[in-house]
Amino acid sequence: MTDPRPPGAPGPATSFHRRTAAIAGLLPDLREALAGWLNRLGLSEERQEDVVLAGYEAMANSAEHAYRDGAAGQIDVRAESLGGRLTVTVTDYGTWQPPAETNGLRGRGLLLIDTLADHSAKVHREDGTTVTMTWLTGGA
Repeated sequence: MTDPRPPGAPGPATSFHRRTAAIAGLLPDLREALAGWLNRLGLSEERQEDVVLAGYEAMANSAEHAYRDGAAGQIDVRAESLGGRLTVTVTDYGTWQPPAETNGLRGRGLLLIDTLADHSAKVHREDGTTVTMTWLTGGA
């Protein structure tokens, strides 16, 4: 396969960062920005969908659970593609809430993230939570 870029043109950016208010209505734009960045990396469509879905789930969890009593807060979404590994982190600066009992219709976000990513980790701090998701990309 030939490279569609002209000789000497820069390759796709290997990192992505956006910060937005943790408001559900703003998340679709953030999801689309992440999807656009991923599309330029040359990953398979299936892999891109996994990354976008898991990333969006982490964003939605931050917007819904991190900021109590309607307090405004921020979310940072960072992604980096380096050495055959794609890492996406979603960080909020709110308060961790342990998963509540589910009625079977909700409460599966963390399980979904764990299923879609090759590896995931959650770090809860006094000043927020970071979810890190990693996929092996085979050099893409």
